[in-house]
Amino acid sequence: MLGAADVDHLAYAFNEKRVVFTQDQDFLRLHTAGAAHFGIAYRRKDTYNIGEIIQGLLLIWDYYDVEDLSGRIEYL
Repeated sequence: MLGAADVDHLAYAFNEKRVVFTQDQDFLRLHTAGAAHFGIAYRRKDTYNIGEIIQGLLLIWDYYDVEDLSGRIEYL
């Protein structure tokens, strides 16, 4: 999906019942606009290194089911 619009990425993840990890604020705007999603894990760009991001994502994986995150944003 290289080059696809953010809304297309979110729709694909929704169809696959997947949470989206992003550093792109446009996904926050899509959430605010009411776009359907099974969760967005967000971290502002250049604030954590990759290891810290992976640790945060693993915590989300361990703690939540996909239904728990449906329609929510989880800030790392």
